[in-house]
Amino acid sequence: MAPVFSEVIRSREALRDILGDPPAPVVAKTLSALDRHCKTFIARSPFVLIASSDGQGRVDISPKGDPEGFVQVIDDKTLAVPERPGNRRADTFHNVLENPQVGLIFLIPGKRETLRVSGKAQLVRDADLRASMALNGKAPDLALVLSVEEAFFHCAKCVIRSKLWTPEAWPSLDGLPTLAETMIDAAKIDAPVEAVEAIIKDDEKERLY
Repeated sequence: MAPVFSEVIRSREALRDILGDPPAPVVAKTLSALDRHCKTFIARSPFVLIASSDGQGRVDISPKGDPEGFVQVIDDKTLAVPERPGNRRADTFHNVLENPQVGLIFLIPGKRETLRVSGKAQLVRDADLRASMALNGKAPDLALVLSVEEAFFHCAKCVIRSKLWTPEAWPSLDGLPTLAETMIDAAKIDAPVEAVEAIIKDDEKERLY
């Protein structure tokens, strides 16, 4: 059975009674287009998280990574994220076909602040766009193109608290399962761990470029 909680917040008023109102600058910093600071940050970012949801509101968050600046700024209101070979689940893309609203968080290793961008996305295969995003001579099969509605920089407190960029404070990896182990247990795969690990390594070798 799902846990039952006795104190659940159900209104904006109740939430504000607890948290208070945000300072005026925190609200005013939200942009409706990408300024020079946003563009500089995106040009230096090698990693972005993309949040999307389907028509029933089920949410997915997908990580994307490539050499810094892989997300292309087309203009002040438009971004393009290349799709490199992956596991072919395409959860984000299926969601966008039902609900185009997505949110992105850009990270730069060592930089404490992050950049949040949201808007409406579409899946694009224009040849000239794909060619401009080629990596090692290979163009992506498609790109997620975002029409920017909001953008703002997020403060550093969460990164400071988590010590995300402080290697000496990172938790130990001892005892964590390998990807192969999680797949075997979740999918009830009848194969030894070594065999699944070999498949994963071959996939990384063949599909990374």
